Amino acid sequence: MAKIKKIYVCNNCGANSPKWIGNCPSCNEWNTYHEEILMKSTPQEEKRNIWKGTNGRDPAPVALAEIKAGETRRLITPDDELNRVLGGGIVSGSLVLIGGQPGIGKSTLMLQVALSVPVKILYVSGEESEEQIKMRADRLGKLQSNCFILTETNTSKILSHAKSLDPDLLIIDSIQTLSSPHLDSTPGSVSQIRDCTAELQRFAKETNIPVFIIGHITKDGAIAGPKILEHIVDAVLQFEGDRNYTYRILRTIKNRFGSTDEMGIYEMQANGLREVSNPSEILLSQNEEELSGSAVAATMEGMRPMLIETQALVSTAVYGTPQRTATGFDLRRLSMLLAVLEKRMGFPFGQNDVFLNIAGGIKVDDPAIDLAIVASLISSLQDVSIPSDTCFAGEVGLSGEIRAVNRVEQRIQEADRLGFKQIFISKYNLKGLDISRFSIDIFTLGKVEELYRNLFQ
Repeated sequence: MAKIKKIYVCNNCGANSPKWIGNCPSCNEWNTYHEEILMKSTPQEEKRNIWKGTNGRDPAPVALAEIKAGETRRLITPDDELNRVLGGGIVSGSLVLIGGQPGIGKSTLMLQVALSVPVKILYVSGEESEEQIKMRADRLGKLQSNCFILTETNTSKILSHAKSLDPDLLIIDSIQTLSSPHLDSTPGSVSQIRDCTAELQRFAKETNIPVFIIGHITKDGAIAGPKILEHIVDAVLQFEGDRNYTYRILRTIKNRFGSTDEMGIYEMQANGLREVSNPSEILLSQNEEELSGSAVAATMEGMRPMLIETQALVSTAVYGTPQRTATGFDLRRLSMLLAVLEKRMGFPFGQNDVFLNIAGGIKVDDPAIDLAIVASLISSLQDVSIPSDTCFAGEVGLSGEIRAVNRVEQRIQEADRLGFKQIFISKYNLKGLDISRFSIDIFTLGKVEELYRNLFQ
């Protein structure tokens, strides 16, 4: 007979203790421990199962040379953006976690995938009823006879139905609503999330059926539950966006079967999410007039080149301390660029308020947009517009040098494809670069002073 055991688990990091403590020794958070009840197996059961693997066989060491490595089987979906983010499609037997803010479109994205993939799919919902899911499917305008809906929160019943139905894809919405019958704690607790995810992982690996899990996030933007949840799964996708914009971005946080730098862009419409195959269409303004403080940067998101617009506003400081505000860009890096311009070129940015915005509501970490930001800052300070057919790709160092960036050929090709006439890059990128292949004019720079002489004088 199983024994009942009580432990105390930290809500923040998942650490456990046999007794309640005020300060968690793992994450140093206060008052995060709460009591949970576990069902512990008897010593006879532990002895019988301790050396058993997930498939019931005793594990044995195998020589690496004897292991046969076959090609990874992937399920290609009609959603090209999702295929890109996953590294080429859904890998058989993989466990994928999708997190995002409430109402951002996680359930819509997964239901849209379930209704578009021509295979047998089991969609499990613990948050919505069958009627609500049917209404959403009607709104999406797609009906799939191979899509089965199950409204259940008990993991034993879910896995039982999944084994009898034998689907090609299992979708769970959401992991915070599931509960394991082996635990007495409430759904959404650390132990429930951990054990339910472990059961789904075991099911995916034994049956070779890919499983998608939708997860909630905390107010800090992290996925709710223990950190071990992100270690268990094979891929972690972050679905993000601004409520003031209709665009949604699907980013790869972790991927055991592909790159972690990929990004997919969608547009939220009345009939669902539309794939945006050309991100530059949403990241570049459509203004016909040339305005000061605006510059276009050629950036990379994973293997995808795209052009974004950087907007800067430099004005006289009204209060004693000048303001520094950046949207979609690292504020500390902006302060560094301002210090470089003031030290190397003598511009009085220390006496002005500076506001920086990346158009489209996205966040960019690529240092190659430094050159475009510097150009937009100088343009706004002197109120001189930059030609709309000019773009930039270069990293700015502390000594004012323009450093080389990676994949410069793809950046130039994207600018050339979109009709830009000239691009400014680092002169250190010329090594091995055949500029005769491009119809766009390529200008090379070594210092920020050269940018000023070539563009504003």
